[in-house]
Amino acid sequence: MIELSPAPASLPPGRRVYAIGDIHGCAIQLANLHAKIEEDLAARPIASALLLHVGDYVDRGVDTKGVIDRLAGASPVPGTEMVNLMGNHENTMIDALSGERAAATDWLFAGGRPSLTSYGGDPDSPRETWRAHVPDSHMAFLKNLKLMHREGGYAFVHGGVRPGVPLEEQARDDLLRMRQPFLYSEMNFGAVVVHGHSPVKAPVIRHNRIAIDTGAVFGGEMTCLVLEADQLGFLTSAPVGEPVSIAHR
Repeated sequence: MIELSPAPASLPPGRRVYAIGDIHGCAIQLANLHAKIEEDLAARPIASALLLHVGDYVDRGVDTKGVIDRLAGASPVPGTEMVNLMGNHENTMIDALSGERAAATDWLFAGGRPSLTSYGGDPDSPRETWRAHVPDSHMAFLKNLKLMHREGGYAFVHGGVRPGVPLEEQARDDLLRMRQPFLYSEMNFGAVVVHGHSPVKAPVIRHNRIAIDTGAVFGGEMTCLVLEADQLGFLTSAPVGEPVSIAHR
């Protein structure tokens, strides 16, 4: 049974959110975590449940295609709605496959090589050939990802928010890539911000934010934050295979 503790914000009665941190091509860990969520729902039924992923589905790990195959249709966890947020890696991948030369270079450097390989493409082939390997349904999935989701007293984003700027006025690049000054700010952001992007060894819970990127692709667990009423808990999926060693971007 999941262990619940006091949370820094709350959800309406009868509502539960399962929020999963950065995935980065770790399709097996993701499937294992979805199975644990399904088990939790069976053990603790609730009127309304949301499955939310905070972004960075692609790059670094070996199975970007498998991850998006899993997320591009209906919710993989029966009985849940699903919301998928955009991460900075999806944003770069879209730009790279749209023909932007600088983005293509950035994408390969930041972990795009295994992403393209998972689709049967050759990262060393001409850039103009890359797009043909990615199904239109996957491109549509990437382009339709949300930047933010609000739920009760929480705001879910990939990177973070800029302190002092209202949530509805946040810049796109900050929502995708923000680290500082967000991570050290004590400011009230207008909601408790649940985010990934900045890897931590274990989830970080503050009065104004909750960090859930626990570095699955670097050999850590994949984390799911469980929110219900004024409580929170965690489900995790153990590492699978060898961790990736690459600079964080």
